[in-house]
Amino acid sequence: MRIAVFGAGAIGGYVAAKLASAGRVDLSIVARGAHLEAMRDGGLRLIEGGQESVHPVRAAADARELGVQDCVVLALKAHSLSGALDQIAPLLGERTAVVTMQNGVPWWYFHKLAGPWQDARVAAVDPDGAIWDRIGPERAIGTVVYPAVEVDAPGVIRHVDGTRFSLGEPSGEKSDRVTLLAAELIAAGLQAPVRDDIRSEIWIKLWGNLCFNPISALTGSTLAEIVADEATRALARAMMLEAQAIGESLGVRFPIAVDRRIKGAGEVGAHKTSMLQDLERGRPMEIDALVAAVQELGRLTDQPTPMIDTVLALVRRLAIQRGCYPAY
Repeated sequence: MRIAVFGAGAIGGYVAAKLASAGRVDLSIVARGAHLEAMRDGGLRLIEGGQESVHPVRAAADARELGVQDCVVLALKAHSLSGALDQIAPLLGERTAVVTMQNGVPWWYFHKLAGPWQDARVAAVDPDGAIWDRIGPERAIGTVVYPAVEVDAPGVIRHVDGTRFSLGEPSGEKSDRVTLLAAELIAAGLQAPVRDDIRSEIWIKLWGNLCFNPISALTGSTLAEIVADEATRALARAMMLEAQAIGESLGVRFPIAVDRRIKGAGEVGAHKTSMLQDLERGRPMEIDALVAAVQELGRLTDQPTPMIDTVLALVRRLAIQRGCYPAY
């Protein structure tokens, strides 16, 4: 099986290192800059459980060097995907599967979703429809990413916690391709359950990201601080209830009560969300996939989103001022 990991940052690098350690697939990586050079010179290094391992990998800046793949793992953030389409194209053949390891509402969300919105496009994450048209929703395999992983230095990935990557076809079927991919991830030491309703699991993770990420960016607070403060906890809860109404109108099941989900976030402790980290480092923030897309789905389903609207307006303005979001 030929697998290319496109975007070998923290998550992509972790997946690549685990697959390389198993030695079962024909693995390649598309990367750039110092990260690429480090992998070329000294292999991909993984620090896990206090042990460091080194994995020689085939890495390239130009995907044309790698050719058509059986599976492409897209491990770059959602807002970077449109700009990478030309680079991704050489990896795609007629039967190539594309594993979407992005947070938030995925661009393929309405593909094969029975109901009045089947094959609708989500403009917040795919503004001109280019991702849908050029990658093709029929290639997509949904993923919910749980591991906490960091890039310690170019070519060096440090695993912090978690090994689960839930997988699922948009149609809900347990296809040969998703079953085979899960088997390879499991052989590499990862958890890879195949879900028949990947959208509901996407929403459970999104449920927290939707509120805690922007609130943390606006306040500079950790998860524990947001949950401990009565006012910010109430704001997060109100946003989550708005999102739950949207999700349920789309057929999503929420097996966890909202207060239990909030309690779980607080128990993570003094953790800065990825959106706050991006703001502090002056990097593009995942506002569209995590917040604006939920607002868009609220409009689509006629569900009111007053709290989401307010927080979105504030965090978007802050991000524009800090150069972390395009000023349209």
